[in-house]
Amino acid sequence: MPVSSPSPSCWVWPQFQRPWMSPGHSFYVTLVVHRWWNQYLCMPLPDALMCVVAGTVHGRDERGRLYRRTLMRYAGLSAVLILRSVSTAVFKRFPTIDHVVEAGFMTREERKKFENLNSSYNKYWVPCVWFSNLAAQARREGRIRDNSALKLLLEELTVFRGKCGMLFHYDWISVPLVYTQVVTIAVYSYFLACLIGRQFLDPAQGYQGHNLDLCVPIFTLLQFFFYAGWLKVAEQLINPFGEDDDDFETNFLIDRNFQVSMLAVDEMYDDLAMLEKDLYWDAAEARAPYTAATAFLLQQPSFQGSTFDITLAKEDMQFQRLDGVDAPLGEAHGDFLQRLLPVGAGMAAGGLLGRRLSLLRRKNSGVSETSTAASCACAGAPDGAAPECGCGDPLLDTGLREPESEFPPGPELPIPGPAEPFTTVPMPAPRGPAPPWLPSPIGEEEESLA
Repeated sequence: MPVSSPSPSCWVWPQFQRPWMSPGHSFYVTLVVHRWWNQYLCMPLPDALMCVVAGTVHGRDERGRLYRRTLMRYAGLSAVLILRSVSTAVFKRFPTIDHVVEAGFMTREERKKFENLNSSYNKYWVPCVWFSNLAAQARREGRIRDNSALKLLLEELTVFRGKCGMLFHYDWISVPLVYTQVVTIAVYSYFLACLIGRQFLDPAQGYQGHNLDLCVPIFTLLQFFFYAGWLKVAEQLINPFGEDDDDFETNFLIDRNFQVSMLAVDEMYDDLAMLEKDLYWDAAEARAPYTAATAFLLQQPSFQGSTFDITLAKEDMQFQRLDGVDAPLGEAHGDFLQRLLPVGAGMAAGGLLGRRLSLLRRKNSGVSETSTAASCACAGAPDGAAPECGCGDPLLDTGLREPESEFPPGPELPIPGPAEPFTTVPMPAPRGPAPPWLPSPIGEEEESLA
């Protein structure tokens, strides 16, 4: 029975399919890499803490020096205790508390207090408590001059203590073993199946005594290299506190942190160079020089923003009024004020409000008061004598006012009770003279109108 000859799938790129275990494998590798980097960020570094100690714990005498060095020694002791709990290399360096005492991180009296503390849990946090008590004692003695400095010091200690705690939790809560086993078995079993399943029979080749067509599965090999390689990377990064070449250099960090912290709070305390004028003291624009290899950077403009080079046409840069009027902005503020007032509100004050609106309109349009005084026949009339004066003001012209709406005739509605008489509201008296600090010139002319 003839058998159809399929095309060699190992040589055709479109038939190269993504394996079904790719999402789980990728998620596992991403989880391990993020976990590895976060563990490095949780390494307890004393740099910020030692700067705060040097700036807040004062005293050049022996006791002040003792305070600063002891505080940083407690911080270093807490880091050593947590690192020897999670790192194999550090544990081999300090296998017992006696080695920690002999190394100088802990005194014998402190060791007694440490061992007499009745607790079955990891006691890496004990030196942080000693740090807090010693800082409070320094505050009572005046070595720390105010409560704000003490608060800053304890805040930095809290950050340091939090990093030590996170290292302990990362060592306690690891990636589930079954997850690692499932991903490993899935990768190797999948490629073992591909090694056999991607070979096929092709009788058309005519091999004597052979019904198996052997070919080189190039894309299958690439898949194996990529997926198995990433799996090996995850296996190396899953525990960075070992003794491999790619693991964290925890012993180096202990030596560096201890030496730097003692230098910062002891030899460098209150050690300042003489104040001198800098090189650019008289320069209007301070700018550091460039070498010949970087001189081309001077020709490059500084970055001003992604919209700095956008150009607009001249007509597109004109402001437009919201109501569609083509007049320039700022000429019709009186129209806006008039629309806000009810009909007849400007006349109820005896014309004073109307003249003030007219004055505001002239101020915005640039028309002088003398040019309009001659055309106003009632400019000198007292308040209330000319309530219907328009004086050429389009804002107060009776012809431009909106007509009052009239209700259509109909049956009168019965009044449920006796009508109450209207209450007369007295109008406020004219304002007094404007204060001398009033910056607006409108206030001065309002004073002359009043």
